[in-house]
Amino acid sequence: MYKPLERVIVKHPKEAFISQEHLSQTWRNFNFLEEPDFNEALTEYGDFISILEKYVPNIDYLPASSVVGIDSLYAHDPVKFTSQGAIILKSGKESRQPEATVYKEYCKEKNIPVIGYLTGDAVADGGDIVWLDDKTLVVGHGYRTNAEAIRQLKEMTEHLVDEFIVVQLPHDQGEAECLHLMSFISMVDHDLAVVHSRLMPVFFRKLLIERGIQLIEVPIDEYLNLGCNVLAIAPRVCVIPSGNAYTKQKLIDAGATVYEYKGTEISFKGTGGPTCLTCPVVRTNIDEGGLK
Repeated sequence: MYKPLERVIVKHPKEAFISQEHLSQTWRNFNFLEEPDFNEALTEYGDFISILEKYVPNIDYLPASSVVGIDSLYAHDPVKFTSQGAIILKSGKESRQPEATVYKEYCKEKNIPVIGYLTGDAVADGGDIVWLDDKTLVVGHGYRTNAEAIRQLKEMTEHLVDEFIVVQLPHDQGEAECLHLMSFISMVDHDLAVVHSRLMPVFFRKLLIERGIQLIEVPIDEYLNLGCNVLAIAPRVCVIPSGNAYTKQKLIDAGATVYEYKGTEISFKGTGGPTCLTCPVVRTNIDEGGLK
């Protein structure tokens, strides 16, 4: 989740938000904090994409679809990619479950194998699934990802990983709010992570430290401003929402290059930062010449 990003899926607010009228009618249904300003969202998103274009050679835009809502701006959640293909997920937020069909079509169009689908009662969001490295997969068990999904994910990935770690997520602000595993950890390099430790189980925090991962602690005010939501587009090259000066400086002190974008309309109001806005498909394995 930190190696050079070669191909990424995004969804433009033109295709997710549609129009100001559409936003006015639907933003409360999708639990946004406030109604986004459509035109300002387009400007913010253009700035965000301009950062990605500096490093990412392939940016794939999802089309508009009548079966999805404004949450589809956050492309990360309906699918997770592995070195051997995609796992199509079924969101723990019922209104987002139809998005899976769009990602099935994407994989078919790009000739990407699908190694598994969640079935039955299983639900999981991509934001609850974190690759610590090529062989270590961490899955958060919470309101958006249940035990049956974890069982199925473990079975699907048993030939790919050496360690499959389950992290119990806290109740935090309740079932209606979106707390993912990635809400409190973002990998920036193999030995660097941005975290909000107040939400982390002790065993998981200790595990990271024992693996030699330096932890940059995000203070509460910046956590609430999505300061823990950091997208690595290459090792120690990252994107962060503006307004998180402490976290930005700590990243710079750790040798990272930090890009900022104003995300009031596209991130803060929908509580989805740069990792949420992007679904990494291919990352270059710079050590072995393979792909993740």
